Amino acid sequence: MAKEIQVTYDCADPGAQAAFWAQVLGYRVQLPSEGDGWAAIADPDGEGPRVYFQRVPEGKTAVKNRLHLDVRSAPGLTGDARMAVLEEEAARLEGLGAKRLYRLDSDGVNEGIITMTDPEGNEFCLD
Repeated sequence: MAKEIQVTYDCADPGAQAAFWAQVLGYRVQLPSEGDGWAAIADPDGEGPRVYFQRVPEGKTAVKNRLHLDVRSAPGLTGDARMAVLEEEAARLEGLGAKRLYRLDSDGVNEGIITMTDPEGNEFCLD
């Protein structure tokens, strides 16, 4: 029997993180009870995993995430068309508070990506 997964983020502001990632993924925010230290978002179609944000006292350390999300923004596209879609999505996400780290162009084996951080500094890739 296949298992469902939930992706969990430690963070300082669960509500803000939920609002950001709901916009990134096209999910809906599931509001917590007043005063709770958590928030969650869910795929409105019920297909993707639930993403849960829990408040923790410590901030993100300066090391790279061991796990990150690849936001599949240009599936099936290659070359310049792919990178144009990724650039457009990166600009949209920067408007929501994301920061661009770097862009990797196609190397002939792998297609290009743009690596970014969310508002709390967690890395993710536009793929």
